[in-house]
Amino acid sequence: CTVFLSTMIFLYVLVKWNFRGKGEQQLSLEVGETVHIQEECEGMSTIFITCKNSFGVFPASFIHMKEVVIEKQGDEEVIISAEMPLVKEVTTTLREWGTIWKQLYVSNKEARVKQVQRLMWELMEWRSQLLSGTLPTDEFKELKQKVTSKIDYGNKILELDLVVRDENGNILDPEKASIISLFRAHEDATTKINDRIKEEQSNVQTEHCGISARIQSSPTHSLYVFVRNFVCRIGENSELFMSLYDPIKQAIISENYLVRWGKGGFPIELDMLNNLKVVFTDLGNKDLSREKIYLICQIVREGRMDLKETQSKKLTQGLRRPFGVAVMDISDIIKGKIECDEEKQFFIPFSPVVAENDFLHTLLNKVTASRGDSGGQGLWVTMKALVGDIVQIRKEYPHLVDRSTVVARKLGFPEIIMPGDVRNDIYLTLQGGDFDKYNKTTQKNVEVIMWVCDEEGKVIQNSICRGAGDKPVSEYRSVIYYQIKQPRWMETFKVAVPLEEMHRIHLRFMFRHRSSQESKDKSEKNFAMAFVRLMKDDGTVLQDGLHDLIVFKGDSKRMEDVSSYLSLPSTRYHHGDFHKGAALSRSASSLSGSAGGLSVSSRDSFTISTLVCSTKLTQNVGLLGLLKWRTRPELLKENLEKLKIIDGEEVVKFLQDTLDALFNIMMEHSQTDDYDILVFDALIYIIGLIADRKFQHFNTVLEAYIKQHFSATLAYKKLMSVLKRYLDVSSRGEQCEPILRTLKALEYIFKFIVRSRMLYSQLYEGKEQAEFEDSLKRLFESINNLMKTDYTTTLLNRVAALKYLPTVLQDVEKVFDGKLLSQLLHDFYSCIPPEKLQKQKVLSMTEIVSSHLFQKQDCRDVLLPMMLRELRVALASMADGPHDERRNSLELLNNILEVLSRDNGETFQHVQDIVVSLLTIINRTVISMGREHALISRVMACMTAILSQMTDQHYSAYLETFTRNSDLVDFLMESFLLFKELIRKHVYPTDWMAMIMVQNRYVVLRAINIYADTMNQKFLNDNNFEVQLWNNYFHLAVAFITQESLQLQHFSPTKRNKILAKYGDMRLLIGFAIRDIWYKLGNHKICFIPDMVGPILEMTLIPEEELRRATIPIFFDMILCDHEHSGNFSKFENEIIQKLDYEVEGGGGDERYMQLLETILLDCASEKHTLQPQVQHFVALVKGLLIRLLDYRTVMSDDSRNNRMSCTVNLLNFYKDINREGMYIRYLYKLRDLHLEGENYTEAAYTLLLHTRLLKWSDEMCNPQFELHGPQTQRQLKETLYDTIIDYFDKGKMWEEAITLCKELAEQYENELFDYELLSKRLEKQAKFYENIMKILRPKPDYFAVGFYGHGYPPFLRNKVFIHRGKEYERREDFQNQLMSQFPSSVRLNTTTMPGDDIQDCPLQYIQCFTVQPVLEIPPRLKNKPVPDQIINFYKSNYVQRFHYSRPVRKGPVDPNNEFTSMWIERTTFTTVYKLPGILRWFETTLSPLENAIETMESTNEKILTMINQYQADWSLPINPLSMLLNGIVDPAVMGGFAKYETAFFTDEYTQEHPEDRDKLMRLKDLIAWQIPLLGAGLSLHGKRVTDDLRPFHERMEECFKQVKKKVEKEYGVRELPHLDERKSTRPRSMLRSYRQSIISISSLQGSECSTPTKTHADR
Repeated sequence: CTVFLSTMIFLYVLVKWNFRGKGEQQLSLEVGETVHIQEECEGMSTIFITCKNSFGVFPASFIHMKEVVIEKQGDEEVIISAEMPLVKEVTTTLREWGTIWKQLYVSNKEARVKQVQRLMWELMEWRSQLLSGTLPTDEFKELKQKVTSKIDYGNKILELDLVVRDENGNILDPEKASIISLFRAHEDATTKINDRIKEEQSNVQTEHCGISARIQSSPTHSLYVFVRNFVCRIGENSELFMSLYDPIKQAIISENYLVRWGKGGFPIELDMLNNLKVVFTDLGNKDLSREKIYLICQIVREGRMDLKETQSKKLTQGLRRPFGVAVMDISDIIKGKIECDEEKQFFIPFSPVVAENDFLHTLLNKVTASRGDSGGQGLWVTMKALVGDIVQIRKEYPHLVDRSTVVARKLGFPEIIMPGDVRNDIYLTLQGGDFDKYNKTTQKNVEVIMWVCDEEGKVIQNSICRGAGDKPVSEYRSVIYYQIKQPRWMETFKVAVPLEEMHRIHLRFMFRHRSSQESKDKSEKNFAMAFVRLMKDDGTVLQDGLHDLIVFKGDSKRMEDVSSYLSLPSTRYHHGDFHKGAALSRSASSLSGSAGGLSVSSRDSFTISTLVCSTKLTQNVGLLGLLKWRTRPELLKENLEKLKIIDGEEVVKFLQDTLDALFNIMMEHSQTDDYDILVFDALIYIIGLIADRKFQHFNTVLEAYIKQHFSATLAYKKLMSVLKRYLDVSSRGEQCEPILRTLKALEYIFKFIVRSRMLYSQLYEGKEQAEFEDSLKRLFESINNLMKTDYTTTLLNRVAALKYLPTVLQDVEKVFDGKLLSQLLHDFYSCIPPEKLQKQKVLSMTEIVSSHLFQKQDCRDVLLPMMLRELRVALASMADGPHDERRNSLELLNNILEVLSRDNGETFQHVQDIVVSLLTIINRTVISMGREHALISRVMACMTAILSQMTDQHYSAYLETFTRNSDLVDFLMESFLLFKELIRKHVYPTDWMAMIMVQNRYVVLRAINIYADTMNQKFLNDNNFEVQLWNNYFHLAVAFITQESLQLQHFSPTKRNKILAKYGDMRLLIGFAIRDIWYKLGNHKICFIPDMVGPILEMTLIPEEELRRATIPIFFDMILCDHEHSGNFSKFENEIIQKLDYEVEGGGGDERYMQLLETILLDCASEKHTLQPQVQHFVALVKGLLIRLLDYRTVMSDDSRNNRMSCTVNLLNFYKDINREGMYIRYLYKLRDLHLEGENYTEAAYTLLLHTRLLKWSDEMCNPQFELHGPQTQRQLKETLYDTIIDYFDKGKMWEEAITLCKELAEQYENELFDYELLSKRLEKQAKFYENIMKILRPKPDYFAVGFYGHGYPPFLRNKVFIHRGKEYERREDFQNQLMSQFPSSVRLNTTTMPGDDIQDCPLQYIQCFTVQPVLEIPPRLKNKPVPDQIINFYKSNYVQRFHYSRPVRKGPVDPNNEFTSMWIERTTFTTVYKLPGILRWFETTLSPLENAIETMESTNEKILTMINQYQADWSLPINPLSMLLNGIVDPAVMGGFAKYETAFFTDEYTQEHPEDRDKLMRLKDLIAWQIPLLGAGLSLHGKRVTDDLRPFHERMEECFKQVKKKVEKEYGVRELPHLDERKSTRPRSMLRSYRQSIISISSLQGSECSTPTKTHADR
């Protein structure tokens, strides 16, 4: 699609396809880049790329438009994507992860690649869901939580920066957050991510930890279930009873959800199709903590007794018979470990009863223990765990739960019973029975029928609920088990009757035998009955649990007559004795006999269980007595006292009624105080109950009661009176048992007091306000009196007062002046004796700061000075006080600073008070604390927050508090040292980037600049100049600018752009400040040379062009200062060379820096003519060093140890040449270490020998750079080095060299030190070496010539040849393979001749490797003497300087009978400058000018001959290449080459100076002479092929050639070629037989002393 845009309309778009631009005009783009369209023309868009800052064009079809919002920020327009912030974050994250993912792939980190790939797939999927915009509110919240959790987790494992978020999951803007809140957000985020990682590592399934966390944080939970289908072959109507089940306790834990299913495979009520939805609610955290939770479905069919019976007979219908169960483990779903989409369907397999007399609950237990095969039958459902109660989930999940959704409650109360939640349900479970068959031949098929009846026997209609979703019924019929003596039903249903009817209600159970034949069944009558009352005589409801009911027998009519059984006992007392049972039986019998009534059936039994869920009925007599206190007022005191021993669950269940009763007692006895203390104690007991962890969720219930139901207007007077009485008694040291519980309940006591006073004030329009305030003041006085005491008995009370008093402030403030309240609090804390209860005092103050009271300015005016006094004492001992107390003090200060950071009135003076009181103490605390201290980050956050809240006026005011300059200097020095230490080693983790950047930008940078201004004003003139202070400033500023967190070049583009957009490049700001201050120093600059050279160098090395251009001129200024002061700038030069070495090795500097340094310094020097030559020399020196250092740094990360050694040698030679012994020695030891890594002991020994050359056999002390092992003399160091070197030579089997050193040491021991003991040991060692030479076999190492050709190699290898010394038994193939592994992209050349220009000039890498033979050079002292082979063999492969390589060539015609007649040998000789072995295992080959001329002539002749062969073989080739080659050689303009060779080499002067080159000169003349016949043959061939239009050109070449031929044949003789026709395609290689005599060395070694160190006693 082509984008049509008007000219200059700006639009931001995304690149959706990669585009590779061709030429300068087209712009290459990659997928995901953001581009800015400026102009469009015929499908091509002119693009400005924001990330690359470049222009170009490309097809408009490669882009995708993005909606943007343009925001104005001052004069700038900021373009922001219109996508939601979370989507933008996911997009940015995916791009950043994508780059890292590719790097991980290249690094072959397979496990991490897969992990990141999985994370990215998930984020992409979730991003598409977010963009769809179709998610309901609840799912959007959950998805947002998952996305942010996944991003944070991924960032952590990829070691990216921590993302801090607000409570809604949005990224926190550091500029809008206070320092303290930002710090806490970082702490919270770190804790969450670390917990997540721990869970991942412990293999806990936390894929959706966000949901799980949300579930755990809520006290109420629900489960949504949608029945999609029921697949089962029944053939009759059925009932599905679905419920939640605990398999461990084998108990159902929820109401049943009843679904009536028709025999046709659909719900009986067709309008319920696709609407069978239920919510199991009221579940609490205890339920979620169950080990297992199952969703079960019990299936009961309705029809005939046996499904196998045919319909031919008249069968009884409508019987409820067991059919099977379906079971599914939903533990992970309901606990939130597995997320369920409401569209995902689960299959719950069906398990049928084996025989139709199997109990359903027994089958249930079997199925939960082991799964069977369902045969494809079962339930299809969707499920989702929901958070909250029914009211909450209807709001949050309206698409799932509406008014038509069935609600199935938990069996029992939820963990929180809210006021207004009135329930009066009794859950009844038919447990089981035991029924005798009496006169029948088989056991009965017992059916239990139950009714709810009143005391007149009338059935209460619609009072039984068989299951949620079903209509109430008037009778309940049980499942029938076929011919079972002891049926176990375990059927649960609900009885719901009005509260006022409860005392009249009883339950009647009838037992009937059911026959399968309809005719027989009709004649069957009820054979027994049982009953039970719901209320006891004392007014309490039936106790929860099992009830063994008495089974009565009698006439069926009589059994229905309420008068015949209601006066009888209904239950058996299992704990009673036999006689009671007998008496009961006799009593029943006599009753039956006399009244023709019922008799007890001793052979039958029946058991039920009940569970009462009623907010109005209690099973406790004492509680009932209190709730109905008016009926028995004489028992009121007793019932109030009994309240304390009533079970807490029962009390909180009736919380509202109990509280109403207590306050009614108080109000109705307002004129007397008879019950005040009892009611107060009862109230304290209830508040204490709710404070218990078990009932903590009832806090909301209590608060709702106080706000909505509490109405006692005079209660505040009585509550305050009793509270004051308790406080006064305790203050006197007397025993007051309830005082501790009272203080713990202080918050709610005051809530009642305040609410009561507010109601009173509303009712009487503010009457008695003054009296109330006086009472409150007296109450605080009583508290203060308690705090002043020092009794041991009151210690806990004082601690409790400190802990719980702050909890009352929020309420008291509603009815009392805030400033007066603050004064009362001030007095309260002031009453506490100094150094008493310090920890509790600080904790208490922390709560005060968190209150609304502290946000008021006038209140802070009273409280803050008192808190600062406390903090000053606490923080002074911060470094060594108890950990908890220190943490608490910091938390208090953090909270104070957090409050002051908000817009809470005027805060200037408060911040000033904190600065004056605490800043110095906190600074010193940070300095004295170790970086590993657990609290250091908190102290640092405090300091950062204080400094960030200080305005310029604060700084000015604070600095003016230092009356003496010396005090101000001390403070500034202290601050600079502190800041520098913090920058050097950050207190915060490295991934806390937001915290670090805020600290840098708004705290440290600002403080540095303000302090610098102060120093400019007070310490810059000659009288007050402080060298050390300014020195500390410069070091701090450089440490700031070079800190790792500001080096943008190391960050990803995403991170870099974020930092630049939000904070800018702080390096520029501080860099310019350093430059400006440096130039202000005037004559004092010399005080900072050379000390400041290193720091300034470190700053200039930062790869920021603008900064470099601004700061490099400081170097020239330093040169000027140093030169003016001492006549040269050697101090500066020495320092910069030394520091440059360390800085570049550490990663600083690049080629651009080298160019800038050279350009800027030379430009500056051009204005100072007297200094110009010296500066030019200095620049050349530094440039040469930089080239070598950059090469060295490049190869240090290289796998090739050889490359590292080469660059190390380059550097040590450079330092040797410029006489920097310290640096020279440094690199000697680096080279030694590299050799030891590769077990090159011989080379390591030769390397250390170079150090010994710098030492003398004297007792002078070593220079500092030699002191590797502490202070010692040169003799001691040299002796130590010799010992090490001898050991290395011994390991390398170079005993000849070891003997030489032993002799030198022996000379010292014998003639200088006269230490004969050491001499003897040395001679013993020397003797051992002689023995080794004769007895131990030493394998000869092979030597290999290696050529590196092509521009793909670095400069120190490119188109150069090296001779390598192989290791023992190392074959050429192994050496070559190792070489190829170091250069995996190189191509191996299989020829041994030097390749041509086409290979040498190509961008690829070629390697050539072949074996060469060392040429034996026998030492003079061994010549013409009978030397043993063991001695002479050593010299065949050591101390060698010349190497041969020979290969056969053919010359002339081949004799078929004897091929050796035409066999010639071409021999190439390589000569090394230094003997091998040496300080390296190889040396580079370089040609002398004469050798270069020979090679050039050889190459030219080779080209001519090759082209002649090509044109002879193929006449179709174009003539142009041959024309160009011949013309380039015979043209007079080029022929200067011969003249140059003659001028350079063919002179008497050259011959006399280089007599050794006589053979080479003859070789060059021979090659020049041979070129003439080759040119002649070429011109002859050219003449035959040339076209007419080129004939003049050919004739001109013929003329030129005649002149050249005449001159050359005269000077160098005539050469003739065989006739071309006779040669065919075979060239006479003998003509081109090359003799190459190469000198091998490293270019940088020329003229240096880094060759193999020569022996002290040369071989003669």
